[in-house]
Order: sequence, then structure tokens, then C-alpha cells
Amino acid sequence: MASGVASCASPARGVLSPVTPPPSNTAKVDLLVATTRAPTSERGVFFTGERGSDLSLANVVVSIPPNRRPGTIQWPRRLPGDPERSFVTTAVDTINVGDIRTWYRSHATSGRRVLIFVHGFNTRFEDAVFRFAQIVHDSRAEVTPVLFTWPSRGALLDYNYDRESTNFSRSELGYVIQQAVKSPDVSEITIVAHSMGSWPVMEALRDMAMQDRRISPKITDVVLASPDLDIDVFRKQLIDIGQDRPHISIFVSANDRALRLSRLISGQMTRVGAVDLTNAAYKAQLEEASGITVYDLTALRNGDSLNHAQFATSPEVVRLFGERLLRGQSLSDADPGLPGNFGATAIEAGQTIGTATGVALSAPIRIFEGAVRR
Repeated sequence: MASGVASCASPARGVLSPVTPPPSNTAKVDLLVATTRAPTSERGVFFTGERGSDLSLANVVVSIPPNRRPGTIQWPRRLPGDPERSFVTTAVDTINVGDIRTWYRSHATSGRRVLIFVHGFNTRFEDAVFRFAQIVHDSRAEVTPVLFTWPSRGALLDYNYDRESTNFSRSELGYVIQQAVKSPDVSEITIVAHSMGSWPVMEALRDMAMQDRRISPKITDVVLASPDLDIDVFRKQLIDIGQDRPHISIFVSANDRALRLSRLISGQMTRVGAVDLTNAAYKAQLEEASGITVYDLTALRNGDSLNHAQFATSPEVVRLFGERLLRGQSLSDADPGLPGNFGATAIEAGQTIGTATGVALSAPIRIFEGAVRR
């Protein structure tokens, strides 16, 4: 298991050195990157896994090669990377923190929707940049993409360092979210967190709720993918945030191998992303929760080997993620035959979900919905 978790990191180093503009058949993803990592002068790296003294911003443009399988990242085999065959950057430009709202204005989409992504444990800077670019591209969502990347050393044995780095970074994440809220060029915000990144997201929202007595209605959706959160702590965070909160979608898998390791080193406390929803106690708790939809991906077999990043690596899930969740709909909205109240519904293999997506699933996804949706 440990070797599998370690293998999640990229094999390359210095891959972010910008290359000349790629051919026209490549795709482009233009990101705002906000980070609390320490900067470095090392060529093609830009930011390390150590903690920086201030929030840093950069505009990063990622080129994505044609003829690739959705859910995958093509790492350069040699430097500089070939845009026809691998992910590369074409620009990495620093931005003054005070100019963040100017960036939002210049990159606003027609719907003025912003997607903020926070990565998880064991993630180097280049991993975070390319993974988020892959998600944005493969989901086909019309959003302004913002990556918040905290200081992760990208090393399996630095789990506790990474966890403390999320605490170190939650105020800066709150600032980035608040600047999007205050921007007149932003009308809707979706926040997506993977694994350990769920902690600073929930804490930032908790701080906003307790300081402002509410969460801005601009923040419509929060997606927690395989959240590495103690289930008791998560319950307390929800109480502190209050009922007037964004809709929360949670991707879980009972056979998430990475979260089994997290549970082992966290006092055997169940992680939210690894709950077994065949357990009656968990179903009863969910029935009482409002504004929460849980997607059980346990039966999926076409994601990553650890069953920990299926929201990004399973082509079906990442496409539905863009076509449904990023439009403020749950998967259960796609089929009018599904119950509107709490329930568990299996979408069978090969069944098309609604006419809006036209996407066929290769394995069942179970949907668990709280009693009341916002």
C-alpha cells in the first residue's frame, strides 16, 4: 500500500519550464495559482514543498496534447517536453497579490463561474498544476480555474508535515475565496478539495461562517473528493458552519486504500472518504443531514489503482463532474425516475444518465441524498 501511495507522485523534475507556443491542435488551460509554498530559483520548479512566508500568485498556462485518454496526465519523457505528446507549460508569470481581482476580471467566463481546487497529500507543485489542468480540460466545464496549492513535500513519510501545512495555509485559502466572493466579475463559486485538502477548505468555510455569521451565497457548491477527514471532526465542522451553507457533494469509496493508511496512523478513526454506506449507522446519519449528496464509487474499477482519485482519473466520473456537479446539479437530478428524498439508487452498468450528459457508466455509482437539499 505504501509503495502504491508513493507512486502517485510525478516521475519528472523541472517540467514547468515554459516551451515555445505549441501547435494549434493542442488544448490550453489558463490557471490562477495561489500558493503558500516557498519559491525557488530552480529551473522549471518555481515552488518547493517547504512553507513560504507569504501568499504567492502566478498565472500558469498549461498545454495539453491531443489524442489522449481522459483522466490521464502525459508526463514529459525528456526536457523540454513535446507539446504533441505531453503536458507542458507555455507561460508562468508572477502576479502581485493585490492584483488578484484584476485577474478574475480578465479571465471571467460568460457565466462568471469560478472553480477553486485544493489538492491532497503527497503532491508536488508540478503534480498539482498538471492534475488540475487535466480536471478542467477533461470536465469540459466553462469555468475560471483557480488552483490553491499548499506546502506538500510530496513524500509518503511526511504525512504529518503535510497535515500541519494545511493548517498553516487555511487563512490564505480563505483570502483567495473571499477575493472571489468580493469580485463583481464572479457570480458563482464551486470549491473542490481532494483528500487532505478537504481540511483547509472546511476550516476556511468554518472561519467565514463564524466571523461573518454566514457563507456567501456566491459559494454554491463544495465537492469533497475522497476527503481525509476524521468523521467526528467533520460532523463538528458542519455544526459550526450551520445550516445555511453551500450544497456539499462527497465522493467516497469503501475500498480507498490510501485512506486505509490514513486511518491506521490517525488513531483508527474512520475517514469520511472511506465510509461504508452499507452500514446502517452511516445511512441514518446521512438521512438527518441536509444539503449533502454522497456518491459511492466503491464499485468503480476504471480509476486509479488506490481508488483514491477516481473523481479525476475515471473518465466517466470526471466528465459527469463537469457536466452535472459544476452546474449545481447532483447525478440524481439527471433521471426524473430517481427519488427526490433520501435513498440509495444504483445506476447500472452501461446505463445512460439523462439526456443532458449522454455519458454511459462502466460500473454502478450509488447515490445517497440527505433529506433536504438547499
